Amino acid sequence: MREAVYTIVDPDGIHARPAGRFVEKMQTFSSAVTVSRGDKSSDAKKLFALMKLRVKAGETITISAEGEDEDAAVEAAVAFLKENL
Repeated sequence: MREAVYTIVDPDGIHARPAGRFVEKMQTFSSAVTVSRGDKSSDAKKLFALMKLRVKAGETITISAEGEDEDAAVEAAVAFLKENL
């Protein structure tokens, strides 16, 4: 399993348009990818699950992946978040 931590800097937090693009990106990996905030977590490949986390600006999330391409999945997730959120 591979993990990374990221703090959301977008003033709107994780919102619909970038969340949809994030989910599409994560769906390209075979590994199971999870986004967690506090004690709640969601499947990073499901838009509604990700939106239910209600991540706001300044909050820290943990991205974890488990599977054959877990390193690439986490690296891609962090890169996407840095560019978009």
